[in-house]
Amino acid sequence: MTGGRSSILTYHSLDTANSVISVAPQLFREQMACLAEMEMPVVPLAAIRETEGAVALTFDDGFRNFFEHAFPVLQEYGFPATVFAVSGYCGRQNTWPSQPQRPFVPALDLMSWSQLEQISKAGVSVGSHTVTHPRMSRLPEAEVEDELRNSRSELEDRTGTAVDVFAYPYGDSTPSVRQAVARHFRLACGTKLDFITPDSDALELPRIDVYYLQNLLCFKSMGTRYGSAYIAARRSLRGVRQSWVGA
Repeated sequence: MTGGRSSILTYHSLDTANSVISVAPQLFREQMACLAEMEMPVVPLAAIRETEGAVALTFDDGFRNFFEHAFPVLQEYGFPATVFAVSGYCGRQNTWPSQPQRPFVPALDLMSWSQLEQISKAGVSVGSHTVTHPRMSRLPEAEVEDELRNSRSELEDRTGTAVDVFAYPYGDSTPSVRQAVARHFRLACGTKLDFITPDSDALELPRIDVYYLQNLLCFKSMGTRYGSAYIAARRSLRGVRQSWVGA
């Protein structure tokens, strides 16, 4: 399948908890099989803006179940992927200070440093998701710099590979935060629910959370006119919901 709109897909945890960050491992395998059957190009994150009708796969937080469930499937199909790791919590759980605000997210194990090194050496790109997973807009400038610089430095030291991509925790950024990110990283991903175009902002690339694509029909249609309409409707609904929460 060629042509159509390109997209960056966001996964978090591959588990059966049915939480807002969960995708069942079997469903993930079925989704990857769909991409292969449709002959949809699965490309590295760095190539997504230049590849028509393609998909880039991203995984936020670096959960251990990526290593257990996603990594073998990606190797089977030869698909590239990017894992955004929280450097200060490798080998621990996702119990960073901002997490108590989201009690509907389960406490889950994160990959160890040795597992991150293993996937990196096997071709999975490792990106930064900060040191402590804060809401970046709430930090003083000096702390923003520390989160970016220290995360990149430790990830590079531990994996032995360059780290030049970033994902904003919660998609939370401001112009000044993005300026800081630009000093450390080549690309950065946000959480705006949209497709990719050649003009997409390299410092806040939109992504499509797979939470909205757990129906295989929706997943298969994501690059079509129907898929575009579906994502637009979801984006509008999410905007309304967020405005209620902020009211």
